[in-house]
Amino acid sequence: MLLRLLLLLAPCGAGFATKVVSISLRGNWKIHSGNGSLQLPAAVPGCVHSALFNKRIIKDPYYRFNNLDYRWIALDNWTYIKKFKLHSDMSTWSKVNLVFEGIDTVAVVLLNSVPIGKTDNMFRRYSFDITHTVKAVNIIEVRFQSPVVYANQRSERHTAYWVPPNCPPPVQDGECHVNFIRKMQCSFGWDWGPSFPTQGIWKDVRIEAYNVCHLNYFMFTPIYDNYMKTWNLKIESSFDVVSSKLVSGEAIVAIPELNIQQTNNIELQHGERTVELFVKIDKAIIVETWWPHGHGNQTGYNMSVIFELDGGLRFEKSAKVYFRTVELVEEPIQNSPGLSFYFKINGLPIFLKGSNWIPADSFQDRVTSAMLRLLLQSVVDANMNALRVWGGGVYEQDEFYELCDELGIMIWQDFMFACALYPTDKDFMDSVREEVTHQVRRLKSHPSIITWSGNNENEAALMMGWYDTKPGYLQTYIKDYVTLYVKNIRTIVLEGDQTRPFITSSPTNGAKTIAEGWLSPNPYDLNYGDVHFYDYVSDCWNWRTFPKARFVSEYGYQSWPSFSTLEKVSSEEDWSYRSSFALHRQHLINGNNEMLHQIELHFKLPNSTDQLRRFKDTLYLTQVMQAQCVKTETEFYRRSRSEIVNGKGHTMGALYWQLNDIWQAPSWSSLEYGGKWKMLHYFARHFFAPLLPVGFEDKDMLFIYGASDLHSDQQMMLTVRVHTWSSLELVCSESTNPFVIKAGESVLLYTKPVPELLKGCPGCTRQSCVVSFYLSTDGELLSPINYHFLSSLKNAKGLHKANITATISQQGDTFVFDLKTSAVAPFVWLDVGSIPGRFSDNGFLMTEKTRTVFFYPWKPTSKSELEQSFHVTSLADTY
Repeated sequence: MLLRLLLLLAPCGAGFATKVVSISLRGNWKIHSGNGSLQLPAAVPGCVHSALFNKRIIKDPYYRFNNLDYRWIALDNWTYIKKFKLHSDMSTWSKVNLVFEGIDTVAVVLLNSVPIGKTDNMFRRYSFDITHTVKAVNIIEVRFQSPVVYANQRSERHTAYWVPPNCPPPVQDGECHVNFIRKMQCSFGWDWGPSFPTQGIWKDVRIEAYNVCHLNYFMFTPIYDNYMKTWNLKIESSFDVVSSKLVSGEAIVAIPELNIQQTNNIELQHGERTVELFVKIDKAIIVETWWPHGHGNQTGYNMSVIFELDGGLRFEKSAKVYFRTVELVEEPIQNSPGLSFYFKINGLPIFLKGSNWIPADSFQDRVTSAMLRLLLQSVVDANMNALRVWGGGVYEQDEFYELCDELGIMIWQDFMFACALYPTDKDFMDSVREEVTHQVRRLKSHPSIITWSGNNENEAALMMGWYDTKPGYLQTYIKDYVTLYVKNIRTIVLEGDQTRPFITSSPTNGAKTIAEGWLSPNPYDLNYGDVHFYDYVSDCWNWRTFPKARFVSEYGYQSWPSFSTLEKVSSEEDWSYRSSFALHRQHLINGNNEMLHQIELHFKLPNSTDQLRRFKDTLYLTQVMQAQCVKTETEFYRRSRSEIVNGKGHTMGALYWQLNDIWQAPSWSSLEYGGKWKMLHYFARHFFAPLLPVGFEDKDMLFIYGASDLHSDQQMMLTVRVHTWSSLELVCSESTNPFVIKAGESVLLYTKPVPELLKGCPGCTRQSCVVSFYLSTDGELLSPINYHFLSSLKNAKGLHKANITATISQQGDTFVFDLKTSAVAPFVWLDVGSIPGRFSDNGFLMTEKTRTVFFYPWKPTSKSELEQSFHVTSLADTY
């Protein structure tokens, strides 16, 4: 293949006249298996699994039991090869580098049969000097070692002491010793995902040639001067200078919208050099700040930085600059032991509402721009403002963070260490230091990232004795922990980025953890830091089950995806809740039974004699259960924002586990693989609303709180209505006098004994009636219509099977579903199968005869296609 030299003059890329060239090596490569029996073309960026699938050597890796059948792929050693010619005489260049933005994972790289470097870390950039190796005609080889074999070998060599865990639980069908390889940790298997340890060149690869110098990194950080009340901008540019002479020139910074045009003289000496530029923004200029979704605009400013150096050498970078401050507040709270734990953005306390992000696919080359846009748009469409990028996946691609900047999604960014102890030998630590340095440089300019976190659950794993380690080795493990996360990761982060907080782990006790030597005996202390909480046995409708913590960064319940999602990766024999497939797909020990247990607490289990119907009904009920459980728990956290009860409270964050799916299987997600909204995601749109009334009972007393995320006080009234299951006629209703909910507070609005409430509603008992309530002003709805069940629905009296019909019409790109029902119907689920899109509402309680719902398609569809695919289910249909 003939490769032409690229003279890059692109936005967000280095630009040059005739002194630097960049040659892309993306595109078509060849790969072969260890013994050469398989040889095939492969795309770069990409991986071996994708190449095999694209050539139809393997079927869909996600189909049925293929994750087991295709284990051989990860156990083999694969080689990537590319032959290419160069147009130019490369001997005229002072420095020629081969740059891999991401290589997965353990490999030896050869150019023209000469070894030029080794790789062992998926998360770092590699640059190899090929100045004296490159020719006019070249062959590049990347010889991968099986990541499974490598991890096992590294573990065997670590003989001084055990570094647990060895292997994932058998139910996960995973591989062992993933903590010994710097690779996507969940690629060896997790409790929501398959084991597909990939090999491949998973990011960009190119040749860079230059004579004088090259711009390697370009970073910037807005800094607010509290004393002067002004914004400054720090711009850092890292150069590799190969010239032995001093290189002089100018750096010109322009931000037109802020009237900034600044020229600095610069000098570059031989070696790795960083140029720091400081831009002071005139106090008279109004700078619009970046706000999280729901709190303001995501204003950004176009900036260009041009370096004009000796000999006509020119580099140009352009970027979007956002201005915002972030502060993690840990301070004493009146009437409560411990410290607060919340984030201030631009000086305003923000309640973090959101979820946890996992890799969107086992095969990262399948994560397209369109997929990222769809998933992240669904985040803000559900009134979320935050995601935690979980530490067992990957540092996401640039576009992910750019979209979060644009959409106003705050990111809690874990470093990629999860649920394990890790070695601290020299090779491992050297690799981690390079990884962290690279990622901080790459990501720190994004306003969406509001905190760094060292790991997922490793403090808890060590201090709570998850791995039954011998007590005599505890001090060794503690020393390793501090070495890795504090002396190395934390040190590098704080050197490279002083603009956002760093916490060592999640969960952690924050300031208390630091005071106790970076490890707390109980990292789940409710009076400090953040907690993770899971309980699949206790009744999730009972709010006393949940912790009144400062910040809850993980919590959740499982459900199954919809039948249309499962159908693509299964066959007819799999369509039963007790099938081998259903057990194989469930990676949580006893997970399927735990879902049935929660369902049975409040609902009747399906009993249709038709196996397929019973399976579909069960899938539906798992989603009903999950949605109702997470709703109850999240509402508890939102109403705990402003109160201290028995010394506990001031909850300022609710990030449920988990947002998205990596494949089609039961999990904690609210978005199915492919992006389809589960019932939980529709519920999240309500329970994360800016204004929310929350109802609960305590000792026969109904309480209704109002939770506000608004920036200003708001006058409104509360309306409480009682409906009977047996009729669409409203039984009774009452409204409060107007009141004011203060900005950013949660307050008690209404109390009434349930017997007294029902006494005023003819014929109502706990079993025969349901309560709904909402906030309004001057007849205008300000909140979702929320509800409170007075009894388990399995005991509901008068609940009839509803005949629900839909008339579908089209309005522009949107479809209108005009619904009619013959009876009150809880958990009305509208489904259009595999037609991509979402409804304006779903899973709702239908208490009136008619309702209009909109469908927003993600791809072109038609009225007739929707009519053919449309199916509606409500709770009584499962009886």
